Amino acid sequence: MGHLALYRQFRPRTFDEIIGQSHVTTTLKNQIKSGQIGHAYLFCGTRGTGKTTAAKVFARAINCLDNTDGNPCLNCDNCRDANPIDLIELDAASNNGVDYIRDIIEKAAFSPVNGKYKVYIVDEVHMLSANAFNAFLKTLEEPPAHAVFVLCTTEPQKIPQTILSRCMRFDFRLISLNDLVKLLTEIFNKVGAKATSEAITAICTAGEGSVRDTLSIADRCISFSRDKTLEYEDVLNILGATDNTAVERLATAVLDGDAAGILLEIKNLTDAGKNVVSLSKDLANVFRNIVICSTVPTAKQLLNLPENRFEVLDNAAKKYNVKKVLHSLDVFVGCENDLRFALNPRILLEAIALRAAASSGEVNLDDLCLRRLVSLNPPW
Repeated sequence: MGHLALYRQFRPRTFDEIIGQSHVTTTLKNQIKSGQIGHAYLFCGTRGTGKTTAAKVFARAINCLDNTDGNPCLNCDNCRDANPIDLIELDAASNNGVDYIRDIIEKAAFSPVNGKYKVYIVDEVHMLSANAFNAFLKTLEEPPAHAVFVLCTTEPQKIPQTILSRCMRFDFRLISLNDLVKLLTEIFNKVGAKATSEAITAICTAGEGSVRDTLSIADRCISFSRDKTLEYEDVLNILGATDNTAVERLATAVLDGDAAGILLEIKNLTDAGKNVVSLSKDLANVFRNIVICSTVPTAKQLLNLPENRFEVLDNAAKKYNVKKVLHSLDVFVGCENDLRFALNPRILLEAIALRAAASSGEVNLDDLCLRRLVSLNPPW
């Protein structure tokens, strides 16, 4: 067999291995221990947070012949079966018609072969058509005693209320950075890969709370570094991130109000092929880190950046007014959509940067009073 991706190789097999979702796993384990298994569950949350994984663990646990504290034992015949016949996985994105649902309903009436329950896991359930949802209603409300439905979705707002009201809902959270760092460090040790703590933190930060995204990035980084130690700069290079030094020069020009410097740095970065949307995100991240250095006593541990990078940010935090930095952060955080749909994104980015540079970040009370008077006494 070829290379197995990290997110498949290290997919949790018990509830205890699922990280960051204790509010879900504890409830499911307690239901299994008490024997109070529901007939319909809705797992919703951002991609890569463990919805389908938890559904598979749940299906294995309720059919386990020697259940241990709500977790599957992993040793009985049902747990060791790689393709259990009583677990049916469905993809609503590619099979969303009413005929497909009717076929499921007919087959659900048959008793399970090996286990106590027949479990149906429906991924991307929000993709079902209106007619399919309607056909699903009665079975979802009063299914056969041996049938359990687990519906997984990233967009619960698209599911009809009639379906939502018949399910026990669990919301999966984004995974914290600390949990991701701990998990990835353990995985790197298991696979024999070497990486600095700053590199691992950079990978986890790029994963944005998704375990699958984090492990996919880690896969690329391991392939890049091979036998050498993965460094922080290597991760930035793999992710295609903008050069930190150039972005920090641009951020400094904004905080200094240096219009010429702003235009020159943006020209150099865009001429080098940098995307303006990514550049605005990188700028916002620099301002965020400066604010953290200004306000958080343990900023060095929180950011976990290389020493030379932290020194640059810490010096900026001591030099510039935090109100000016916060204003710049606010400007660049709110411009992503405008840049995406602008006819000339570079000119818009230049205008946004110049506007941020021209402001002191202080609230002008005279302007506020004048705006208030105009609103109370419009010229028309």
